[in-house]
Amino acid sequence: MSAPASPCAEAPSPEPEISVVIPVHNEAAILQESVTDLVRGLSDLTDRFEVLLAENGSVDDTVARGEALHAADPRVEVFSCPRPNYGAALRAGLLRARGRFVICEEIDLCDADFHRRALQILREDGADLVVGSKAMPGARDHRPALRRLATRVYNGLLRRAMGFSGTDTHGLKAARREAIVPVVRRCRVEHDVFASELVIRAEHEGLRVLEIPVDVEERRAPSIHLLRRVPRVLRNLARLWWALHGHGPATRAMPDAPPVSAPPTDDAA
Repeated sequence: MSAPASPCAEAPSPEPEISVVIPVHNEAAILQESVTDLVRGLSDLTDRFEVLLAENGSVDDTVARGEALHAADPRVEVFSCPRPNYGAALRAGLLRARGRFVICEEIDLCDADFHRRALQILREDGADLVVGSKAMPGARDHRPALRRLATRVYNGLLRRAMGFSGTDTHGLKAARREAIVPVVRRCRVEHDVFASELVIRAEHEGLRVLEIPVDVEERRAPSIHLLRRVPRVLRNLARLWWALHGHGPATRAMPDAPPVSAPPTDDAA
């Protein structure tokens, strides 16, 4: 997935230790505050990091604000995907990342405590993929009750239908880039279910996957209503079941560089 060169682009910096990938869709209201806090927290962990804002289909000032953040700090980069598509944006960011370790973040979370704990595990070679679980013992999920229930129902479906052994797949993740990128390239499903496929494929392919509890308190309401997402999620779960159970790809492989222009849809990251 590619984007036109930014007018703020500079010569590539030395390879970072940490790449943070954040899909963003219509996040102009919280982007500057969230990224500023994120950069401050990362600076306590390493002096070599990059933040990749994977903008997808925004119609507000998200891109302009991302470019302003890049102008102020070249370690922050924004690039655009043509359609609102969380999975495609996350995939593009993971393939674009240069760090030894990659962190999948959410703009309304930016959990510095997860970064610290996950990176300690990865630096000590204690796992290939660390998943921040909202549902395991010790986690604290402060989201509305309907969203907490949806998470548990969804993860129950993954355990029964996909052979998943964990408690959560969405949200915060950190991984060794050399271990996770081959898995990313084999993923077939887009949108919200991409994150689940990534974790499940990693587990099925023998990567060392470790869950740690997280404390979740979102900064704003979701950008798309939960119930509007259900039909698409169910369709993509069916595609994922088909692909994981040896029937071959349910859809074409997700391209590394999809077209740079396409009509917007109602999907949101």
